[in-house]
Amino acid sequence: MCIIFKLESAFQAQLVYKFCLIINSMNLKNALYIVSIPIGNPDDITLRAIKVLTDVDILVCEEYRNGSRLMKQLGIKDKQIITTNEHNESQQIDTLLIELAQGKSLALVSDCGTPLFSDPGHRLVEEVISAGFQIIPVPGVSALTTAISVTPQKLTRYVFGGFMPRAPQDRINELKKLKMMRLPVILMDTPYRMTNLLEDVKKVFGKGQRITLCCDLTLPGETIITASVEEVLKRVGGKKAEFMLVIM
Repeated sequence: MCIIFKLESAFQAQLVYKFCLIINSMNLKNALYIVSIPIGNPDDITLRAIKVLTDVDILVCEEYRNGSRLMKQLGIKDKQIITTNEHNESQQIDTLLIELAQGKSLALVSDCGTPLFSDPGHRLVEEVISAGFQIIPVPGVSALTTAISVTPQKLTRYVFGGFMPRAPQDRINELKKLKMMRLPVILMDTPYRMTNLLEDVKKVFGKGQRITLCCDLTLPGETIITASVEEVLKRVGGKKAEFMLVIM
């Protein structure tokens, strides 16, 4: 059934939202929900994500502080929080499987964006599936798709290189492998390595290589530049920012 509303005021919008909550008020399934959250701007969270995070029994997140802050931002109180990250995922899996076996519903979130994109959690998902429980995606913001949406070149095919190696020579070698694929490449890294990565892209792909650099997406200081890597370096060299880099 599809219901179309013509909303003429914020009050009407609120009534429609409450109506949607009522028609979807059945208990959540005994499952692990993979919930996307904003990458910067808190207003980007979806209504479905809010409902799922409100209704699940347990929030699973990388860092307790970030999970607790998310609950506070959404006005959700007394939520059980279990942390799972690269340091303790193996130990926490059994605990989470027991919670599922007891009929609980769990929501997995990352520090920002879509879980498992470049974050821990793959082994948890594998074990949950192996144990016979359901995985339910709650889609939303992704830094990858956000960057693609503001890149002028049509990316029907591309390579997602993710995080590059920390060691300079290893990073150069990896970039050379990516260049040989002859496809657009999408990269990301920690803010303090942004300039180093741009310098290495210049060495491997050439100073005239056209790129799109997306910094601090959805935040007040958001910067999106499409130009040669040499020109981009002149404009952002030495700066630190959360970023996505598209090499076209």
